[in-house]
Amino acid sequence: MATKDAPPRWDRKMQQRLARGEAAALGELYDRFATLVHGLAHRVLGDEHAADGITREVFAHVWQHPDAYDPKQGPLRSWVAALTHRLAVQRLRATETAALAGGHGTFEELEHKVRHAAVAARADYIVQSMPAPLRSALERAYFQRRDYRQTAADLGITEDEARRRLRLGLQLLSTAHDTGAPPGPGGTA
Repeated sequence: MATKDAPPRWDRKMQQRLARGEAAALGELYDRFATLVHGLAHRVLGDEHAADGITREVFAHVWQHPDAYDPKQGPLRSWVAALTHRLAVQRLRATETAALAGGHGTFEELEHKVRHAAVAARADYIVQSMPAPLRSALERAYFQRRDYRQTAADLGITEDEARRRLRLGLQLLSTAHDTGAPPGPGGTA
């Protein structure tokens, strides 16, 4: 079994392949993370066209700077999410700053919008990254308005297990408000 500090093998291999300039590696990375990148960018920016631009920018950055990712610092998924978050927030700030210069809104409104977008993007990332059993329980409770008893019956688990999954899932989600930092290790806003 791998030690906790060892990066996942796929992450190390992908970083090496990208560093060698393997176009197929970029395609594989895109297939694996494009939905995550686009979703986070869209959540921050609230604009499909802008999210498309950030998605292209993220993968271009990964292709041009494969050594910027250090597998020892954490999973590639977290690094890509943090990069997406940083670029999307930069774009949001630039767009909103231009609106401020045009006399639309205040600096406080801009900062509130950026904080709100950051928390929402972090919550989306947390939900996408949590184990499937926790996510299934939360989805039933939230989207289908099921209580823990109904969730237990739907999933074929005990009521105690359903409560445990819901509690753990909600605890994970509550961390979205803990910090203004982007999802994953080592990011800056």
